[in-house]
Amino acid sequence: MLDHHWTRRGVLLAAAAGALAACTPDTERDPGDGDEAGAGGQGAGVPSRLPDGPDVAGELAAVEQRFGGRLGVYAVDTGSGALVQHRQRERFLMASTAKLPIVAATLGRGVPLDRSVPVRQEDVLEYAPVTQERAGGVMTVAELCEAAMTRSDNTAANLLTAQVGGPAEVTGFLREKGDRVTRLDRWEPELNVRDTRLDTTTPAAMADLTRRLLFDGGLDRAAREQLTGWLRGNTTGDDRIRAGLPPAWQVGDKTGTGAHGEINDVAVAWPPDRAPVVVAVYTSPRGARATEEAGATALVEAARAVAGAFGGRR
Repeated sequence: MLDHHWTRRGVLLAAAAGALAACTPDTERDPGDGDEAGAGGQGAGVPSRLPDGPDVAGELAAVEQRFGGRLGVYAVDTGSGALVQHRQRERFLMASTAKLPIVAATLGRGVPLDRSVPVRQEDVLEYAPVTQERAGGVMTVAELCEAAMTRSDNTAANLLTAQVGGPAEVTGFLREKGDRVTRLDRWEPELNVRDTRLDTTTPAAMADLTRRLLFDGGLDRAAREQLTGWLRGNTTGDDRIRAGLPPAWQVGDKTGTGAHGEINDVAVAWPPDRAPVVVAVYTSPRGARATEEAGATALVEAARAVAGAFGGRR
């Protein structure tokens, strides 16, 4: 199921308002906004060892060629530190994968989960499968987090962003956690429309942020368990990363769909009897021929290549 968190009307409103590291050029890398040392990849406290096995660089290059746009991939084995990388330092629009850092900031800044938040009718956006049913009433912060993470509810994301203090405060939280790259600038639904560097991340930055939050002390134990539960409970990712991973791997993820066909996913996979693997895959279509189906196919094929590199085949 795709997380169709934007609609044609929402888009119009918003518009109005390496292969492995050495194998592809970082054409949209942004060194001026914090290079990836300490924010994804080398220097982030994870050994940079490449996995033994198939020609994953060639596989990912072929996936990108079939897709016809840019494909960004970063996967890290949290046990060995082995990496799979392709355009890992290039910027991509986050779309609804931004809800992961929004919810993480909510947890990390200690916003009480039992706090009641009014859901005003005028705040309800077009893609709001949970909050539209609660308009005129209240929801707890925990309910809003669950709606944002498992149903990609846009209204819930905005209400949580407000609880943290706005997009700049979410970005500030990320900086505190060592991510010097990811930035949240706008609210839903505007953040789903490409506009230079606004609301962007890199695959390396988002995957390493997720790794730090869940496995390297970025959140306290209760917050980690809560965030992990919401990732596992996601209902929008059946045709994304998890579709390319072996059935025995348990998967939690947060998907994103941009206004111009961007199809993204950030996932944590738990293979049997080994350490978790964190995977971030981002796409940026080129030309009018791009479709959501093509992006979803690229994500699945990229995930399949990652699984093969780490010893699993679907």
